[in-house]
Amino acid sequence: MQSSDKQPLFRDATVPTARRVADLLDRMTLEEKVGQLVGTWAGHLDEFKDVDDVAEEITEHGIGAVASFGWGGAVDMRLDDIVENVNRLQDVALSETRLGIPLLFNVDAVHGHAYVAEGTAFPNGLGAAATWDTAAVERGASITATEVRRSGAHQNYSPTCDVARDPRWGRTFETFGESPYLCGKLAAAKVRGYQGDGIEDPSSVIATAKHFPAYSEPARGEDAAPVEVSEYLLRNVFLPSFLDALDEDVESVMPSYNGIDGEPAHGSRRYLTDLLRGKLGFEGTVVSDWGGVTMLDEDHKITSDHRESVRQTREAGLDIASVDSVAHAEHLVSLVEDGHVAEAVVDESVERLLEQKFRLGLFEDPFVDPDEAREVVGADAHRQASLDVARDSMTLLQNDAVLPLDDDADVLVAGPNADDVVHQLGGWSVPDPEGTDVVTIRDGIETLSSGTVVYEQGATMNDTLDVDAAAEAAADADVAVVAVGEPWYLHEFGPSVDTGTEPDEFPNRQTLHLPDAQRDLVEAIHETGTPVVGVLVTGRPLVVDWMVEHVPAILMAYYPGTMGGRAVAETLFGANDPGGRLPISVPKSEGHLQTRFNHFPHPTPIGQDEHLSSYDPLFEFGHGISYADFEYGDVTLTKPTIGPHETTTVRVPVANVSDRPGTDVVQAYVTDHASSRITPVRELRGFERVSLDGGEAATVEIELSATELGRIDRDGLRQSDAGAYSVHVGEHTVELAVETTYD
Repeated sequence: MQSSDKQPLFRDATVPTARRVADLLDRMTLEEKVGQLVGTWAGHLDEFKDVDDVAEEITEHGIGAVASFGWGGAVDMRLDDIVENVNRLQDVALSETRLGIPLLFNVDAVHGHAYVAEGTAFPNGLGAAATWDTAAVERGASITATEVRRSGAHQNYSPTCDVARDPRWGRTFETFGESPYLCGKLAAAKVRGYQGDGIEDPSSVIATAKHFPAYSEPARGEDAAPVEVSEYLLRNVFLPSFLDALDEDVESVMPSYNGIDGEPAHGSRRYLTDLLRGKLGFEGTVVSDWGGVTMLDEDHKITSDHRESVRQTREAGLDIASVDSVAHAEHLVSLVEDGHVAEAVVDESVERLLEQKFRLGLFEDPFVDPDEAREVVGADAHRQASLDVARDSMTLLQNDAVLPLDDDADVLVAGPNADDVVHQLGGWSVPDPEGTDVVTIRDGIETLSSGTVVYEQGATMNDTLDVDAAAEAAADADVAVVAVGEPWYLHEFGPSVDTGTEPDEFPNRQTLHLPDAQRDLVEAIHETGTPVVGVLVTGRPLVVDWMVEHVPAILMAYYPGTMGGRAVAETLFGANDPGGRLPISVPKSEGHLQTRFNHFPHPTPIGQDEHLSSYDPLFEFGHGISYADFEYGDVTLTKPTIGPHETTTVRVPVANVSDRPGTDVVQAYVTDHASSRITPVRELRGFERVSLDGGEAATVEIELSATELGRIDRDGLRQSDAGAYSVHVGEHTVELAVETTYD
């Protein structure tokens, strides 16, 4: 590190951040600037790098960002190792480089600190969305940020702002479902939780809204395939959740892998500069997805080589190349020296990055306290919070008087997902159970039941085991709980080395049906005459039509996280009311795709009777059954007419008419009759979760904003048209008018 009798201005914490940035930038060589804009990794990616390799890249090339943990191939997944190597690499950066600029560590902690064995994993995206609870999602994100910072990382590649448009897509489970409104509110909640009152808070992290601008409707449902949507759909389906994240001052944005309108997002100035910074006003950092730069030449074939890809991404507006490593740095230096990239472009990116490093407090203290890390990561209070979210996510799809179970019921527990830690956590979690402390479904049932509990797995994902033994055990039980669904996977349902399944096996994008092995197990148990409760541990909505017809009770558990087995068991035995509601429609078959509640109206040229329904799901968006019974009274609006920037409140009398406590989610949908453009038959525009004791009643209030009733215009602004709107809550509909002008 540079030594001097006089402390450099950028080292003075009392100096305003802008002056510190300017002072440091002025001292940096081109090579040092470029190094700050490039990240590297420790672990298995396209090649293996150990911590010594990373240390050399820091000293020789000034690499400024590192991913040594918090992802699937990381060199470290145990907390003590993580902390030791973070501190070692920070010391290298501070003491063995000329200016001593601290490192920025980044992680994929998308549903808790789940890539750390000791960390707290919350339900994955769809499960979190099933709570319809922004406060709970925000709290989970805040806990995640605390665990991430205490482990030594500073940027989290979350929230996922993608709107699920095709359940065949392998990243559906990361999303908050099919409603742009619900996705936006929950993405915003995560930003608030991650960043707190600002990244100056030592328990906050940089949130990263991804994958901009549209990723989640790929051709064929194939991950990273082109998303060819109209500008109208881009603005009104895919952008709203990013706008909500931007409204919360999200610090970073990650582009999507795919092309839109023929332009890969990583190399598109149209999307990363003109739209994101120009129209939407974003001022933070743009960080590449892993491999996003090289994909321009290797996969999209729009550049001739890596050097040209570096040039195009820099001109497009990329700030940080997450794991492009030394090659990217060397190319960028030569591009500037040859006059192909202006040094001013580099300077702008470095300024953004350094500002974040200063605000994070890294120049004052970048090191991690091992004792504090052990105390915080996976703390009991964090596990309790994970349990609370998992409880609230439990979505009862059907129940023919089987649930809740008696405490002393004799239970058979079966299925590939009843006692599998990795499957229960789902993707973007440790792929190995070593060092984890996860409560599986089997664990939860054995803890809560006072009857006899027998476990027979019966099947793996795609192969039967001893189905006869499972059937024999079922015959002797009062009830059989069979946990089926999907395993841990990423992207296009891999990697096979971790999933244990081949690309042509389940799960894949060719089918949403359970594989034969799992269905054979359920059928064999059903044939014994013992009532069956199906528990779906899955990342996507699966076609379970046979189960719907033959199995009396089905519980959607999603990927429920660290404490998920406890939440499932409490729900089965009635200690927890199933208050989750589907954030995504469950289709009847692959032939019914796409199955979306918010589809567009359209002509029926030979008559409506000749058309099958445009929306005919197995289970509707928003569906879920409570053990309690709820009734709604007459719905009213506090103001039936509002101006274009005003709000009205939907008032919904809700009564629990049963003798037990329960939870409901009141959902307000709007039909737009005013727009001159085609708008969905209905769109979610408000919701409120309410818990009531038996016999208790309350009036739920949901605020509707005129601005949010409308569309997003070409300038990225939300606008509503004057005219009529219908507000639907349950079976009730009230009319709302928006005026052009108001007093």
